[in-house]
Amino acid sequence: MKFKLALMAAVLSVGSAASAQTKWDLPAAYPATNFHSENLVQFANDVDKASGGKLKITVHANASLFKAPEIKRAVQGGQAQAGEILLVNFQNESQLFGADGLPFLADSYDSAMKLYQAQKPLLEKKLGEQGMSLLYAVAWPPQGIYAKKQLNAAADLKGVKWRAYSPATARIAELVGAQPVTIQASELSQALATGVVESYMSSGSTGVDSKTYEHLKFFFDTQAWLPKNAVIVNKAAFDALDAATKQAVLKAAADAEVRGWAASKRVNTASLDTLKANGMAIVTPSPALKSDMKKVGDVMLKEWLDKAGPEGQAMVDAYRK
Repeated sequence: MKFKLALMAAVLSVGSAASAQTKWDLPAAYPATNFHSENLVQFANDVDKASGGKLKITVHANASLFKAPEIKRAVQGGQAQAGEILLVNFQNESQLFGADGLPFLADSYDSAMKLYQAQKPLLEKKLGEQGMSLLYAVAWPPQGIYAKKQLNAAADLKGVKWRAYSPATARIAELVGAQPVTIQASELSQALATGVVESYMSSGSTGVDSKTYEHLKFFFDTQAWLPKNAVIVNKAAFDALDAATKQAVLKAAADAEVRGWAASKRVNTASLDTLKANGMAIVTPSPALKSDMKKVGDVMLKEWLDKAGPEGQAMVDAYRK
């Protein structure tokens, strides 16, 4: 009898331990080897450890669970409890999401962090209205132009098939006379191999991920902007956690943000070295190209402020203080 009672107690305790464990899915759009994805895995491991195994987060890299444009909606609708999004992808939904995709508004890590501090309260407010919270955000390395030919001025991009992955990159194509083609990161290698894309703006990191050096030979290091990936969480899913687990998530997120920005800086240097080692020319843009792209940035900032209204103006003013 005692043995039976002990056995029942053991079964009940295993059952309650299992029921106490929460599992989250976290879809992401970039390859598992990308520094953002590696940071996500570390974040998930930190949460697992700090929560004593109460919260298990599975990272689904390389758009394997949801494609990049679908991730935000999946988190908002509760199909995934958390997710990583490229903020600029959602500028059409709210101009605030596109602030870090404006060419030459913030063109260094220091200025990108300053812009993030000005943008963050507005992001948190907007996501809150949509039933989500911001856990952390990490900048990509500075963006340059990949091309298969020498570019002396923006006019050299006229008619070129240009990868657009956000409203801002599509608008750049229009302003320089290129032909925009919507291609997400997970489809980029194929698009380059088949000639669907001949030029695009992105970081050195994306160039390495997609082996762009196998298809294009020039990288013009314009350092135009540093877009951010944001890790977001469904508010209902977060609110359902106990206080200690919530704290574990927030602490792991804060650590991931610091670690991610440091990794981005390291990756920037390493990526350009890798591109160079694989035969790509890393080119300092000519004064004419730099000037042309700066004009594109000025036009886009004015258009953005017109659409973003007083809230957007206040954010830019706070950033420029």
